[in-house]
Amino acid sequence: VTGSSKVLLRPRTSEEVSHILRHCHERNLAVNPQGGNTGMVGGSVPVFDEIILSTARMNKVLSFHSVSGILVCQAGCVLEELSHYVEERDFIMPLDLGAKGSCHIGGNVATNAGGLRFLRYGSLHGTVLGLEVVLADGTILDCLTSLRKDNTGYDLKQLFIGSEGTLGVITAVSILCPPKPRAVNVAFLGCPGFAEVLQTFSTCKGMLGEILSAFEFMDAVCMQLVGRYLHLASPVQESPFYVLIETSGSNAGHDAEKLGNFLEHALGSGLVTDGTMATDQTKVKMLWALRERIAEALSRDGYVYKYDLSLPVERLYDIVTDVRARLGPHAKHVVGYGHLGDGNLHLNVTAEAFSPSLLGALEPHVYEWTARQQGSVSAEHGVGFRKRDVLGYSKPPEALQLMQQLKALLDPKGILNPYKTLPSQA
Repeated sequence: VTGSSKVLLRPRTSEEVSHILRHCHERNLAVNPQGGNTGMVGGSVPVFDEIILSTARMNKVLSFHSVSGILVCQAGCVLEELSHYVEERDFIMPLDLGAKGSCHIGGNVATNAGGLRFLRYGSLHGTVLGLEVVLADGTILDCLTSLRKDNTGYDLKQLFIGSEGTLGVITAVSILCPPKPRAVNVAFLGCPGFAEVLQTFSTCKGMLGEILSAFEFMDAVCMQLVGRYLHLASPVQESPFYVLIETSGSNAGHDAEKLGNFLEHALGSGLVTDGTMATDQTKVKMLWALRERIAEALSRDGYVYKYDLSLPVERLYDIVTDVRARLGPHAKHVVGYGHLGDGNLHLNVTAEAFSPSLLGALEPHVYEWTARQQGSVSAEHGVGFRKRDVLGYSKPPEALQLMQQLKALLDPKGILNPYKTLPSQA
């Protein structure tokens, strides 16, 4: 999704955001809030000539408490820079994304970004403690609390987490950061089938328990493309599926022993055909690169049709098999990878170039298939412009109507990020 605007505004403070929105509200001028512009669904891109309100200059850390691990910062802080800041103080950010070098924490919250640490630390609905938000008419809503427990009335911040800038502009965030693990181990395994991937996950949860921090999977085609385009070699023998497991804990010896026992069991029972384990940072990063750079490899294979789905884990790979059979030779590659621990599949299809007929074979078929499993058409990428008209596959009419009513209440003139998130026909 691409777009352009004649006006780009880059405020430094919430007060400046307030002045901008008050001015725009009085004159019925549409505003497109924009963070790092790393989204996948066009949520941060102007559709016509909306004024772009960038948070890039709102990049200050306001406070950090070294006992509680609570970070308060402006919305334009880059995730990777925040990670460095808290890691120097022996904490980590509760989310980690491939786009961490450019995405903003305000955009992460506005899209309820998921990422690689979701399995261990949960969603931003749980780790965000408070928000400062500027409403459409310029009102500054200061709910920037740093309390872990606050049971007084409606939890208003939850409205804005995942609202993609359609209800208000997030200007500051209070977020709970977990302590930095003293020991991080990664295992990379080959599995003979998806049934074994699922059994490995169940066994993994039982044997690793509290130290399990990530469980990622990828199919053989992903590995082939990563090797072909990025020259990254597989550390294990060729397999139909691959699994990356990360543990994070406070005792290196204890964690390594638990992971070693798990690997011994998995290899002995036939769940895993080959595996390798890493404890030093260089090898850990090398193994993670095999998973994190899949999207980059796919982009070099041709035009990519991307789907970000939530499905019951037992059906997670069935749609890949279904789409592969449906498209046959019309697609170059159909791949499946993602956060199995969260039930989040990234279904990607590559072709030599964009094809309307190929898109017609994919949509609405993918969305209808997902709806039959009571899944979600957007697991972590949001709705934005691209998916607003498929929201009905995941939400009932009553929910869509209530969303429209909330939008009308908080933004009666419809100036905030128009044409995004909500269906064009409710």
